[in-house]
Amino acid sequence: MPNDTDKHRELLSALRAAQASGNANVDEAVVRAFEHVFEHLERLNSHVSAGGPEGEGRPLEAGESPTLR
Repeated sequence: MPNDTDKHRELLSALRAAQASGNANVDEAVVRAFEHVFEHLERLNSHVSAGGPEGEGRPLEAGESPTLR
């Protein structure tokens, strides 16, 4: 995931620069960072079974962590 690593560095740099400037750029940098976090969550969620035909949650399997579902 070199693209993700580069994106993470870019987002962190933007957050640091915005924080140092002390202006409205902070809001924009934070929004961009959260958008990227939500992209990660969507990718993680797409790897998880949605359950039955109605999308209901399935029971946890033995040893399965509910935080990774």
